[in-house]
Amino acid sequence: MAASILIADDDAVARRLVENMVQKCGYQTIVVDSGDAAIAILTAPDAPAIDAVVLDLVMPGLDGMGVLAKIREAGLNIPVIVQTAHGGIDNVVSAMRAGAQDFVVKPVGIERLQVSLRNALNASALKGELQRIRHSREGRLTFADIITRSETMAGVLRTAQKAAPSTIPVLIEGESGVGKELFARAIHGSGERKSKPFVAVNCGAIPDNLVESTLFGHEKGAFTGATERHAGKFVEASGGTLFLDEVSELPLAAQVKLLRALQEGTVEAVGGRKPVKVDVRIISATNRKLLDRVKGGQFREDLFYRLHVLPLTIPPLRMRREDIPHLLRHFLARFCAEENRPITGISGEAMTHLSQLEWPGNIRQLENAVYRAVVMSDSDQLGLADFPQVPTQAQTMPEAFSQVEPLIVGPAFHSTVPAMVSGNEIPIAPLPSAGTLAMLTRSGEMRPLEKCGRSKRWRPRSSGSRSRIIAGRCPRSHGD
Repeated sequence: MAASILIADDDAVARRLVENMVQKCGYQTIVVDSGDAAIAILTAPDAPAIDAVVLDLVMPGLDGMGVLAKIREAGLNIPVIVQTAHGGIDNVVSAMRAGAQDFVVKPVGIERLQVSLRNALNASALKGELQRIRHSREGRLTFADIITRSETMAGVLRTAQKAAPSTIPVLIEGESGVGKELFARAIHGSGERKSKPFVAVNCGAIPDNLVESTLFGHEKGAFTGATERHAGKFVEASGGTLFLDEVSELPLAAQVKLLRALQEGTVEAVGGRKPVKVDVRIISATNRKLLDRVKGGQFREDLFYRLHVLPLTIPPLRMRREDIPHLLRHFLARFCAEENRPITGISGEAMTHLSQLEWPGNIRQLENAVYRAVVMSDSDQLGLADFPQVPTQAQTMPEAFSQVEPLIVGPAFHSTVPAMVSGNEIPIAPLPSAGTLAMLTRSGEMRPLEKCGRSKRWRPRSSGSRSRIIAGRCPRSHGD
């Protein structure tokens, strides 16, 4: 699915022109004719996902500066490109200080608009990745940090958002690598316990003889090697959320004690004399069908119904292929920044191939594939040859995925040099293009005034600023 661009302009002709150019650049468009309508779309509860905004500064009612202020007040991290026919430096500075990502002067050309949109989207992708990393380390992940545009995921997200404010036990099911822990952290970060601890436990990685000690704690000397007291994960997570990953791998003996802890709200450490009261929210996850484990006698039925109060099933990546281009953009932005690699994008052939693969390892496999490609590539664009670890044969996909546009990153992260733009788009009133002489020669040198003097038809075109620039460098001719 292509990125969605919101266009806000009160001029119907200009609005239509920009819409056509944005669509030719390969993006989807949403068009409004006022600043109030733009804010209504951006802040609506069921609003469509907006990746960037092209905003006219001068509009009746709520103008562009007012829209920028509203976006900032709402805490929206959406890149905004402002456009105006009044290209004064004061307007540009004010808009950039108000939070605009870039500016263009009407009438904008398609090349300039494409560069601006590309840079805005890439900067937003990198900023989003950095924010996700920071939120993950600080335990403040929310549903806004989940990258998805899939209708399949929309229902899962709505259910999880409704469950977040409560303490209802949640069981997250899904294949390995789909992001079960990310969902668990988002539920915790969106609820009332977000300021309290989030403690994750991989039940499949704990030896059977240490499960009880890890979960419920132990007293000093309770068993051989217990040289000091250990509180246990339940006590550590008290007041917050305990995430039991791969809960299906718990041994039956530990399941009995876990069931009692959930029923009574207390835990008893190994070697302890009295139970300890705990207040934890339980979110569990498994990559197996837990009901099948119950039928096979490998998981207690009573514990299953304690955990399976609100089930969430995260679909695999092959069921939501429209997310692949967005995930690729974010991973590419992150790894290019981390590894300091000047990679400008992914070819259309590679994008088509990656969108058609099965991805048995899901998002984790896709992330690692991009990481390897960024590190090992010798080119400034990733091609099909940069993904040798993925299968070369892909299943036949619907027509919507038969040809995917190339992913262009551009130099947004790798250079501070701005992209070359047309002189007509610099925010100064340009000189007429017909019958003028360029100030620079083809080699980039300043053209001397005496060259202009050889042909009198050029003399009136030389501006006063041009004369002041050359003053002192070239002697004046007798006719000047």
